[in-house]
Amino acid sequence: MKKENILRTLNSYNKNTLMETLQMEFVDVGEDFLTAKMPVTSKVHQPYGILHGGATAALAETVGSCASAFFVDNENKIIKGIELTINHIKSKKEGTIFATAKAIHRGRTTDLWEIKIVDENNKLIAICKLTNIILDKK
Repeated sequence: MKKENILRTLNSYNKNTLMETLQMEFVDVGEDFLTAKMPVTSKVHQPYGILHGGATAALAETVGSCASAFFVDNENKIIKGIELTINHIKSKKEGTIFATAKAIHRGRTTDLWEIKIVDENNKLIAICKLTNIILDKK
């Protein structure tokens, strides 16, 4: 499938979800990675006027979970995040952040992803690890 079609399909899943509310958009995909972006506006600020860590975590979990889902048999499997760790490195008041998930381990029952979140100037905002469990659909 062409990259544009993959991204269109992934973005279609955002309708009526937290991802749509936070204006997340998948922007790149490759053999071993998935990237999404999110604008940093007052919608995702905490009271001090900077990017809320929970919004950053939501972006990380979204891109990591969707990466697992993209790389498994979606007809018969379902992905659920079971652990997310995140280190917030730098604050951000406005602009855009980009989260790229790359596999550390892809197994039969679990996946482990590293998600780097950078800004439009490629400055590191956060680094995350996400563990997903891969379950049979019932």
